[in-house]
Amino acid sequence: MSVMAASNTVKYGIVGVGMMGREHLINLYHLRSEGVAVVAIADPHLPSQKLALDLAHSFNWPIKVFSGHRELLDSLLCDVVVVSTPNMTHYQILMDIINHRKPHHVLVEKPLCTTVAHCKEVVNAARKRQDMLVQVGLEYRYMPPVAKLIEIVKGGSLGQVKMVAIREHRFPFLVKVNNWNRFNINSGGTLVEKCCHFFDLMRLFAGANPVRVMASGAIDVNHKDEIYNGKVPDIIDNAYVIVEFDNGSRGMLDLCMFAEGTKNEQEISVVGEIGKGEAFVPESIVRFGTRVDGRNGVQTLKAENDQIKYDGLHHGSSYLEHLHFLSAIRAKAKAPAVDLHDGLVSVAIGVAAQLSIEKGRFVTIEEVMN
Repeated sequence: MSVMAASNTVKYGIVGVGMMGREHLINLYHLRSEGVAVVAIADPHLPSQKLALDLAHSFNWPIKVFSGHRELLDSLLCDVVVVSTPNMTHYQILMDIINHRKPHHVLVEKPLCTTVAHCKEVVNAARKRQDMLVQVGLEYRYMPPVAKLIEIVKGGSLGQVKMVAIREHRFPFLVKVNNWNRFNINSGGTLVEKCCHFFDLMRLFAGANPVRVMASGAIDVNHKDEIYNGKVPDIIDNAYVIVEFDNGSRGMLDLCMFAEGTKNEQEISVVGEIGKGEAFVPESIVRFGTRVDGRNGVQTLKAENDQIKYDGLHHGSSYLEHLHFLSAIRAKAKAPAVDLHDGLVSVAIGVAAQLSIEKGRFVTIEEVMN
């Protein structure tokens, strides 16, 4: 161990070692100089187990393999558990971790759970465990251009935020183990599964809480010719969503998942009463200017973060997420940077948006929260 004695090593277990679980494994390997090690994995899917085991062996990390999360918890090997299993399994796994006799800090992938009711149960259960930190993996906050735009907004350069527009134009959902992500019942729906990231960012930029949501969306192009166990996928592939906040600001999401022919996957615009800021991913460009200085006064900068040792699938944000969470654990912080309430509200907005499409009307956050 190059930095710390082995006794100070923070030991991680990863529950669910599909694509995202293995991404966490690689990120943690790149954090090894910070005194971390993955010591255990749990996954009932043997091909995923083998891929993760091969990775760990290539890192010279001896790891224990379990078929389920309960065995991993009962082994008492881990200080921290990363939950990167299919969305519909998060609730039971989180409840088992929170109720376990040994305290484990947790980083759970987004979305927190697939329903508001399950999110609320997890939030309430975790309140009784002051010996644990639970962070939700809303890692878009850490992407360098997004983080820079957050810094500009919070610094007051744009004035009071009035409008937040987020466009995600991208490729269709990837194939996952047993195609679990093709159905709303498993994923929570596209606007929960995919877009909780963006609803979290809207709330962060607006500095306010959501009040009501209006959405329009459909399945227009993707997955129409797919059939799994006799069922056709029901996940939408495009939508417009409007979110109104309690301080009068508004957010808008423009999602399209059949837009591979695009330069930037995400384009974020934040407009305040005195200025405007934009972030572009993956170009990693940030632009900002004021109404007074006009178009000629717009500044452009390349957003970079020298701390990132591994870019991975999310432009270094997963690496920074782990780095910040590790710091919170070591500092014995009372709360992580992205807490369970953040996870709950991001899911609630997504659920309200899905319901709005179904009902053809505005849906209040109060309606889905109760």
